[in-house]
Amino acid sequence: MTEHATSQLPLVTATDGQAYIGADAVVILLRVIAESCRNLADDPDCDLRTAAAALDLEADNLDCLAIQHTR
Repeated sequence: MTEHATSQLPLVTATDGQAYIGADAVVILLRVIAESCRNLADDPDCDLRTAAAALDLEADNLDCLAIQHTR
């Protein structure tokens, strides 16, 4: 099983009780997404729907991590 990329993001709980990630982590996340898109662009068996499905999985994982972090 492959670990989610979003599992590596450092979450912090702010004074409002919400989970946040720092701007530096957002930059890294965006660069990873861009690299993944470049890799998928060269794969004839993948399309934008494949990339969108992968991003949805990562978003779901990050959402779950944020919920766990605020408990």
